[in-house]
Amino acid sequence: MSKNIEYNGITIGEIVAADFRAAGIFKKAGIDFCCGGKKSLDDACNEKSIDPTLLVNQLKDFENIPVSQTQSFNDWELSFLIDYIVNIHHKFVVKSLPELSFYTRKIASVHGLHHPELIEIAELFEKIKVELLQHLHKEEELLFPSIKAVSMNNSDDARLFIISETNRMREEHEFAGGAMDKINEITSNYLVPEDGCNSYKVTFQLLHQFEDDLHIHVHLENNILYPKALAL
Repeated sequence: MSKNIEYNGITIGEIVAADFRAAGIFKKAGIDFCCGGKKSLDDACNEKSIDPTLLVNQLKDFENIPVSQTQSFNDWELSFLIDYIVNIHHKFVVKSLPELSFYTRKIASVHGLHHPELIEIAELFEKIKVELLQHLHKEEELLFPSIKAVSMNNSDDARLFIISETNRMREEHEFAGGAMDKINEITSNYLVPEDGCNSYKVTFQLLHQFEDDLHIHVHLENNILYPKALAL
């Protein structure tokens, strides 16, 4: 990494916040860096039976390579980070939800007899859809404006609201992330069976893309935006 980091006592989320390139290492190792970002490196490795020294060596390979400014999320102003989250990740979610809702229901109706797990996937995604649409609305209409208000004029009312709402938002992230983890598990990491049609393949590809984006989205909020907002 470009910044020398002492890995003892630091959380997974803090490591990725310091250098986003670490996300790829954790993803490959199957370690959750967004909702599971509060775990220490040792604890996360122990859960996956991974030698933490191996990951630390991979992380240290980045230390003398400068971080791209496009990935220096931890250095961005809060207002800019909020606008980025809304314009990139929230818009992606809003665009993807109806499309994926349609496709998951479609393949469940066509292939559900021989692949009953598709029915569970469709039901899980409908819950994700309902939860995330409400979640995004609360963030864009209430929480994010409050964070901007505190950063600009140190509003006491906004400060109290941020403290109460960030815990609620984290819980909603846990639900969405957990539901996508379950879909990943059910599909064996989006493995299309031999009798899967083109719609089957497209659905699993879109679900995989949605999960990847959600991990980054939640990481930016849980591990960077919320802690900085609470520190104001």
